[in-house]
Amino acid sequence: MAFIKFNKAELVNLSYSLKREIISANKTGAYCNMSIAACNTRRYHGLLAVPVDALGGGKYMLLSSLDESLHLGGRQFNLGIHCYGDQYDPKGHKYIVDFDVDPIPTITYKVGEIMLKKSILLTPDADQVMIRYEVVESPSKMTMTLRPFLAFRSIHALTKQNDQADTNARTIEGGVSFKMYPGFPTLNLQLSGKSTFKYAPCWYKDVTYSDEYRRGFDCIEDLFVPGDFSVDLKKGDVLIVAAGVDAVATKGLKARYDEIARNMTSPDNFQDLLIANADLFKQNRGGHKRICAGFSWLETGLLRETVISLPGLTLYANGDCDEFEEILDNLIADEQERLFCRTTQVEAPLRIANALQQYIAFAGDEKGVWAKYGKTVKGIIESYAPGVRKEVTLHPNGLLWAQMDRVALSWMNAYVDGYPVTERAGYQVDTNAWWYNALCFALEMEGKYGPKKNVFVEKWSHVRDLAAENFQPLFYSEEKGWLADYVDNAGGHFEVRPNQMVAVFVPYSPLDEEVQGQVMNSVKSELLTKRGIRSLSPRNVNYRGVYEGSQTERDLAYHQGCAWPEWLGPYIDINFRLRGRSFTKRAEYLLEGFLEDVSKHGVGAFSELYDGDPPHEPHGAISSACATSALLWCEYLIAKNKMEE
Repeated sequence: MAFIKFNKAELVNLSYSLKREIISANKTGAYCNMSIAACNTRRYHGLLAVPVDALGGGKYMLLSSLDESLHLGGRQFNLGIHCYGDQYDPKGHKYIVDFDVDPIPTITYKVGEIMLKKSILLTPDADQVMIRYEVVESPSKMTMTLRPFLAFRSIHALTKQNDQADTNARTIEGGVSFKMYPGFPTLNLQLSGKSTFKYAPCWYKDVTYSDEYRRGFDCIEDLFVPGDFSVDLKKGDVLIVAAGVDAVATKGLKARYDEIARNMTSPDNFQDLLIANADLFKQNRGGHKRICAGFSWLETGLLRETVISLPGLTLYANGDCDEFEEILDNLIADEQERLFCRTTQVEAPLRIANALQQYIAFAGDEKGVWAKYGKTVKGIIESYAPGVRKEVTLHPNGLLWAQMDRVALSWMNAYVDGYPVTERAGYQVDTNAWWYNALCFALEMEGKYGPKKNVFVEKWSHVRDLAAENFQPLFYSEEKGWLADYVDNAGGHFEVRPNQMVAVFVPYSPLDEEVQGQVMNSVKSELLTKRGIRSLSPRNVNYRGVYEGSQTERDLAYHQGCAWPEWLGPYIDINFRLRGRSFTKRAEYLLEGFLEDVSKHGVGAFSELYDGDPPHEPHGAISSACATSALLWCEYLIAKNKMEE
């Protein structure tokens, strides 16, 4: 990636390099994640994490790291790096002189007259990582030893030395294999060159993950090292190490690596980088394609995150309508309970209507889309009728009331000590805007393409009319000039949040045009930043502008001031509708900052959220599907408006 560079001074400075991570993911759901100093600072870091179907489909870390040592002239140079408490040992980062991000993450080490390049390639279609070592310079033959650190645990957990672990090494072609616990896959470690493996089992105790420590999480674990591989190398030699759940033919490792590498390209502009990131989130395991919400700890197949990110990752990324439908079909099949029975994110099912509206606007075929998905949308609407869901119900005024004690029933779902930070019990402005939009959409489609005598239209037309009549009077304050975030028995809660923007964004807005303009003025003046839309106005006493500190401090900031890139899509879409092509330059300005940040946090990726206060540092998941999707959507809108000039 030509526009991402690191110099030697940055790489050897741990205060700089440990804060920058690389992420590689593939279609099977496997990933590789580490800092650019090759030191693991999170429990989620490691060379190979894979989904394990036998253990429920969650992701499990198999290979934490692979430490290299170079032996030449009776001296040993250790290239690995681990943290133990507040000490680093060994300190291999001091030998790093270069780091290339694309197309394959490559670290260059210089030890005296030796120059060694290490490239880490996650196989695109298998649960396997391949590590390529190339001896660029060496005064004479040397020996390299490789010491694997095994974890065999959930990515969300930590492991300790224990008697239940099977620490035996099993000889296979070109290496050894391990299966430390029942239900886990086998980890096969194989080398392309002639090597020897010395079995010397040992637990490395008290490995410390500094980022987890800083955030107040459990941060210390023990990793199992079974021994080490030794291989003799000279200038010009190339060695491939394969670590995967399936054993492979070692004679074909170099050819396989080269074949994959030839087909990889480096993104050289913002749009290419967005598209490359979009591809990482679309995972196809066992022929079942789903969206991963983000790396490295967010889950795959989540309802809300999939519905939000689906148009951007498919339609606006590559125009793939078939992929849009395939992922949506799988989501509907997987999420029957949340779509039609119960969910703690009460607005999420209703957003399917908007995803379909975006699909129709992009691809046309309104009749075909409704023929396929109309039953689902109508079923979702029916599920909000009185007596169906416990968490939300339809009131006589045509609006939805959401309430469960001590449960956050919206996307704002952070908790502190078991209590939601933003419970929002009552009439939520965003949920009711999505509700009104879904009603209008379904009724219009049924009016066009449904039967002439239509029970659904007869039942729900009056509810739509009630919602239209009551929405604006309930939520809007003429005195304040914006909408209440939610209304409960005590009245309206008028903290300025982005949720009110939904009532302007939806194709069927329940607001007058004048009120729409006032809402957007409040969003622009109090919430808009160069890294997304703040979740709360800085004028509010609960505002927290920096996402740092303990778990409690971060949860208090999560929806109380952090800027969210995912809200930029609706914001820019609304402004193009209200202001036309004259908004193009402003839209481009709002995206510029994200390119400036691609060398921070997740290198070459787009973060989940940012500080609400300048300089708006990135936080959260280092690579977010919703953020990436929103930026692709914005790019699409900008390009579309330029074409219409």
